[in-house]
Amino acid sequence: MPFRARFSLLRFGFRLLPAVLLSTSAWAVEPCRITVVDRENGWPVPLVELRTTHGLRYVTDNAGVIAFDAPELMGRQTWFEVIGHGYGVPKDGFGLKGVRLTPRPGGSEKVEVTRSNLALRLGRLTGGGLFAESQKLGEETGWRESGVLGCDSLQITAHNGRMFQFWGDTLFAHYPLGVFDMTGATTGPEPLKAPEPPLRPEFDYFRDAGQRPRGMVPMPGEGPTWAGGLISVPDQSGQARLVCSWNKIKPPLEPWQTGLAVWNEEKSVFDPLKTLWTKSDEHPKSPPFPEGHVVRWTDAEGKSWLLFGDPFPYLKCPDRFEAWADPASWEKIDAPKSLINAGGGSPVKVHRGGVAWSPWRKRWVTVFTQDMGSPSAYGEIWYAEAPSPLGPWGSAVKILTHEDYSFYNPVLHPEFTPEGSPLLYFEGTYTRTFSGNPQPTPRYEYNQILYRLDLGVGGLAGAGGE
Repeated sequence: MPFRARFSLLRFGFRLLPAVLLSTSAWAVEPCRITVVDRENGWPVPLVELRTTHGLRYVTDNAGVIAFDAPELMGRQTWFEVIGHGYGVPKDGFGLKGVRLTPRPGGSEKVEVTRSNLALRLGRLTGGGLFAESQKLGEETGWRESGVLGCDSLQITAHNGRMFQFWGDTLFAHYPLGVFDMTGATTGPEPLKAPEPPLRPEFDYFRDAGQRPRGMVPMPGEGPTWAGGLISVPDQSGQARLVCSWNKIKPPLEPWQTGLAVWNEEKSVFDPLKTLWTKSDEHPKSPPFPEGHVVRWTDAEGKSWLLFGDPFPYLKCPDRFEAWADPASWEKIDAPKSLINAGGGSPVKVHRGGVAWSPWRKRWVTVFTQDMGSPSAYGEIWYAEAPSPLGPWGSAVKILTHEDYSFYNPVLHPEFTPEGSPLLYFEGTYTRTFSGNPQPTPRYEYNQILYRLDLGVGGLAGAGGE
């Protein structure tokens, strides 16, 4: 190439360099901090999605924060549709629910939402990136990841001064198939230092040699193992024994074997105690056994019982290890399959949930998922009361709804309630499974979310038992 041509090309390159540098700097956009808060109390609201007109989706983390980083929208007035599962903004003249913001690099915007559910959302308890959006902004940098990305329904009980928690099928980052025989962790007697947003749950997971959370109920045989009926029960010598029941599952969701297991204190794993049932032509269905969630109850004669239900008790046995392990000691209980709708309309068909004693209401209370509810088939949560865990149960009041998403297997947390408080806490599994929704919510999908219900609010007046 002649010298003059090379010189011209070099001069053109130097002229182009500032434009290239300017273009490159425009790509490295500093995020804009968008915070979503509850208009009523100013608390951050997790699990609120902001969606642009061209399909970008941003979801608040446990601190109610979004790190908005779309370079094409910086400095532009932008419409965000607000999707909040019981939190939202008023409709405009066209029936659209959203807000207009003008995000700027390094700037800050706030969106106030109004709660329409009786239950108040506190945040996510499990999974990865609980503070991912905040961390993109240089906040919550001390938060430690557990390695768990998703997990199914919870079993929880107190044992030897610790709270033991076990979850169903658990997902990790390295492969779509994770642990399918329950993962587990312990916490102190109070699992959360403060059950207020932003939630910072700290679980001491049982881990394998590679420091990955490991299976806790490794029952032999084909398919996943699902455990239930977790409880610490004294034996004849007074020693506390941590026990559970188990199901072996074949596709699609078919139990084929059930049994009992006992915690091995030395190995920190459940050992099989006995098999109760194996599917056969002669015995195609399992007889009732101590699964679901467990509460203690003292009858009018002063006898202590273990009640097993999901939500309503359907089986009981004396409160000792030897009775729990002996099917001859189990007694079946008739449990209601539906409750009267306090708002009128069709009876509320019961799916799953739990019961607990409420010192504030001086009654037994239940929180459960409706079977084939609306607008979500398994995302509608109801509350009711009774003078006894055996009923009769009063009318059901809806306390929580989800927009085309499931929230199943709710678990009550009476251990979170301070003495003399009207607050009732519960968590459940948030997932698109059974909803028909093709779009999983990033990070929240297939994880546990905690809610709080104020038992002093007037909206529960129709829930009293007879």
